Amino acid sequence: MNALLVGFLGAIVALAFAHGRVTPYDNYVLLAHQLLQGRLWIDPVWPGPEIDAVLFDGHRYIVNDPVPAILMLPLVAIVGVNANQTLLACLLCGVATGAAWALLERLGVTSRVAVWLVVFFLAGTDLLWCSMLGDVWFVAETSAVAFMLLALCELVGKRRGWLVALWCALALGSRFTLVMALPVVLWWLWHGFAERDLRPVPERLRTVLAFTGSLLPFFALWVAYNVARWHVPWDAGHTIFYHQDPFMGSLIGSPFGLENVPTELYSFFVAPPRLHPVFPYVEPLAFGTALWFTSPALLTALLAREPRRLVVSLWIATVLVAGPSLLYYANGGSQFGMRHALDFEPFLLALMGLATRSNLGVLWRFAQGLIVFSAAVGIYGCWYWNTFLRHGGV
Repeated sequence: MNALLVGFLGAIVALAFAHGRVTPYDNYVLLAHQLLQGRLWIDPVWPGPEIDAVLFDGHRYIVNDPVPAILMLPLVAIVGVNANQTLLACLLCGVATGAAWALLERLGVTSRVAVWLVVFFLAGTDLLWCSMLGDVWFVAETSAVAFMLLALCELVGKRRGWLVALWCALALGSRFTLVMALPVVLWWLWHGFAERDLRPVPERLRTVLAFTGSLLPFFALWVAYNVARWHVPWDAGHTIFYHQDPFMGSLIGSPFGLENVPTELYSFFVAPPRLHPVFPYVEPLAFGTALWFTSPALLTALLAREPRRLVVSLWIATVLVAGPSLLYYANGGSQFGMRHALDFEPFLLALMGLATRSNLGVLWRFAQGLIVFSAAVGIYGCWYWNTFLRHGGV
């Protein structure tokens, strides 16, 4: 089985669960439509406050990072605001699934084991759930995962600096929290990823310069985009949204703070589903459901031991990328599971792959059981949302 086939199957699965859905939270379609008109605001097509577009300087602006809107441009140019954003999410789900397979294959994971891990990554995380819905927040997650996995594939392959930079830029432009991984990516380009880089220093320096040089235009565009919208070089959109959020926000202060960590930790690691004595018995709370229930197979990542330098660096990337979500005032709801975990789960997938290269013995049987449980819960979450919360294909 090759990565293209796996990616095709991943997209088909996502499309099957979406069953023709057209999301009402199609911010990226609206933004793409306005970009084609030469505008950054969406005033003429703003449907109402439910899509989280902020009012600033007399215009309504999309807060979310813009890469999915750029990917929507060709389709929007043809069909306008009737373009289907969920279709993009399902296609990106296919890219993520295929890239996951390619990453595991390049790390030396056997095909038999890779099947288990890719099934887990698709159904046992929020990837399938986010993709089948295609809402603005969720397609951003799928997009970030797809491009970060492509970056990891290149790092474990030819390590072309310009291509790693391109995939990273597209990931950051989908979920900017992944900017926290850049120092580790730079370290991988210099020292090597799966194996230590033994090339002469000038060759490694050229790779690093190609990476940094290729990222500079992205950051220049990023600064220009922020200045055009918020009149500052950084992305002030989430702070503005926090000040306008009537439910959890505040008129002053920052949406990021240490006071938010306890709630986030509870969401990620403690929050259980609600149990009922009648069908369907298990209710995934919109507030979020902890990873111990939705994705316990992630524990397999803890078994990774070698190569030690790669294992340690992957854990560092995981912690760094998780940092902004742990400090943020909102945990990502309404959601199944904890969708913000997708930001760092590509690194955990690599760790899971490294773990399975060792002789795990009975621990692998235990891991297989956790994978089956995780995938079953993920599919249940998709069914629950389709049946009780988003029935009718919306």
